[in-house]
Amino acid sequence: MTARGSAWVHGRCAAPRRHLQALLYVMAGWLLASAASAQTLRWASQGDPLTMDPHSQNESLTNNLNTQVYESLVSRDRQLAIVPALAISWQQSGALHWRFKLRPDVKFHDGTPFTADDVVFSVLRARDSASDIKAYAQALGEPRRIDDLTVEFVLKQINPVFLQHLSTVPIMSRVWAEKNGAAKPIDYKSRQEGYAALHANGTGPYTLVLRQPDVKTVYRRSPGWWGRFEGNVQEVIYTPIKSDATRVAALISGELDVVLDPAPQDTARLRNAPGVKVIEGPENRIVFIGMDQGRDQLLYSSVKGRNPFKDVRVRRALYQAIDIETIRSRLMRGQALPTGGITPSPMGAYSDAALEARIPFDLAAARQALADAGYPQGFDVTLDCPNNRYINDEEICQALAVMWSKIGVKLRVNAMPRSTYFPKLQRLDTSMYLLGWGGSITDAETTLTPLLRTRGEGGIGAWNFGQITNARLDEMAAASSREADPVKREQLIKAALQQNKDQVLTLPLHRQVVPWAVRQNIDVVHRADNWLEFSWVRIR
Repeated sequence: MTARGSAWVHGRCAAPRRHLQALLYVMAGWLLASAASAQTLRWASQGDPLTMDPHSQNESLTNNLNTQVYESLVSRDRQLAIVPALAISWQQSGALHWRFKLRPDVKFHDGTPFTADDVVFSVLRARDSASDIKAYAQALGEPRRIDDLTVEFVLKQINPVFLQHLSTVPIMSRVWAEKNGAAKPIDYKSRQEGYAALHANGTGPYTLVLRQPDVKTVYRRSPGWWGRFEGNVQEVIYTPIKSDATRVAALISGELDVVLDPAPQDTARLRNAPGVKVIEGPENRIVFIGMDQGRDQLLYSSVKGRNPFKDVRVRRALYQAIDIETIRSRLMRGQALPTGGITPSPMGAYSDAALEARIPFDLAAARQALADAGYPQGFDVTLDCPNNRYINDEEICQALAVMWSKIGVKLRVNAMPRSTYFPKLQRLDTSMYLLGWGGSITDAETTLTPLLRTRGEGGIGAWNFGQITNARLDEMAAASSREADPVKREQLIKAALQQNKDQVLTLPLHRQVVPWAVRQNIDVVHRADNWLEFSWVRIR
């Protein structure tokens, strides 16, 4: 220290120096804290992921969080195009053979090397009866290890959307899974517990640090990830917040950085809130009503000895009694695109206007159809509904109760959290239900096979909770699953979708328009599958 410096400290200027030093310490601490928090992404939505087991449940939020840890052989870019991930290249040697070269020098988060053994193990695990993605894994054929970094798939029949299916199967470490008793997926509908429900070990950009169901889930950037981070997020804290008002208040106050599902009634306020921006776009998701058409008597209805939903006139009456414009304009505040289609995106129906058209709203025709079917006074039935999964899900069910009461159908709305709702449906413990169906795949295959075909082996009809059985639809949909000719395949898909429409097997409502509410200093990519990719987020 110079003499001048010594005099500053030890002389009459010592007190100001101490104050300055204290101030500098405070400022340094604030800057460090700000730097740390600037790389922590705090986000929320109304529900919680169902499980950390990547094969157990096929639910969007659950998949979104799990695939930050677990990766597939191929992935999606910002426009949802297929891109390499754990596979660097692939080729077909004939219509029924696919061969993939795997990315070298990739390790799981526990340090275990990634090899072809893990791919084979994961595909077979995803085909297990407890897996919710078994239909997609089954469509991949038989996986075979060629060497450590080469894997082959041998198909039993042509799969025109093979790479789309492959993108849905996350890869787990065989060594880790077997070591921790997780060689099979957790049977979520039976409330089975297991190590993989709360722990994770993938190859992805983020590691799971803490999982507290219905409280919070914490991730941290993986320093050994093979990929390139486009964003600067070091830590992610996800918090489920059921209350719409609480989520919005936390965002406006700065306690949250992102709210993935603000309520439609709050969107206008958020657009004008200081420090907040709204990013929105249509989601690849159809919201519809399903009906039990399998049982001879409904589980939850006043009708005894028969099932009104087996009669197409009843189903059509319910459809015609839906005032979809009121739902769109008043309940959804314009954040819905009404449709008569059943695919998550119009592209799944080749944007065919006839397949997209709705049956007109007509209360007189609805009452007459009910009377013709033998229900002139209507009937009572229970509608199962989630209350923290889709935008205004419970409110939609309540609105339908009012609308259907005008034709004598009295609804008991049975609303519940998604963690209770989905196992209930998977046990087929329902007479009527609201469901949303969507994701990154726009092709009709992932609607027809799991959602509309007759329930069967290998995951076919696994999400057909209404137990629909329609021979014509089954024939056309099964044929489209193995048709290589694009023109013929389009005809088959349209015929299957037309059968759904003609027989009113489902009651389509709308496709969601999903707004994200984000702090002004947060740069995110709003994908059409409503997917928040952590590695793309930049905090300024």
